[in-house]
Amino acid sequence: MTTAIIIIAVVAVAAIAAFFLLRGRLAGGRGLRSRFGPEYDRVVARHGGDTEAAERELGDRVKRHGHLDERPLTEEARARYAARWASAQELFVESPERALAEADALLADLSRERGFPDGENFEDRTDALSVHHAAHVDGYRRVHTSRHGDAGTEERREALIEGRKLFDALLADGPSGREHGNRNLVKGRGTS
Repeated sequence: MTTAIIIIAVVAVAAIAAFFLLRGRLAGGRGLRSRFGPEYDRVVARHGGDTEAAERELGDRVKRHGHLDERPLTEEARARYAARWASAQELFVESPERALAEADALLADLSRERGFPDGENFEDRTDALSVHHAAHVDGYRRVHTSRHGDAGTEERREALIEGRKLFDALLADGPSGREHGNRNLVKGRGTS
């Protein structure tokens, strides 16, 4: 009788432990999915659908970059970056390639000034940005990729529009608390 009670107790403890372990995994996945949004799906796809591997990678990003406090911009810096972005948009009409190169450099400079890693490695920078700006980091990737690839003019225009979303998010956070509107490029025109 005592042996049966011990076996039942061990099975019950194992079942409870399994329940909490599974619940923790599911909750962690939902938490990462909601935190990273489309970035979660991109990483899962990159890992061939292996959600555990993707969640390990995203969890590692949070550990490495989650503590990062974004530094505020001065009003002068904010104005300087806004002017640079406007110039890049205007340049798009004459040279989409040069406009994207400027937008790529501008996003790197702005993220660095806001306190994100300055590494030479583009992936390190986008990994850190994804922890804090997951909804917009893909636009930065599109700008970076489009300037180095064989993208057509329309694809480059769309990349610049998507990159603007990260630019606006990085520019808007700061001491003034003002939100800067997203100025979309009008099809075929470089200004907004």
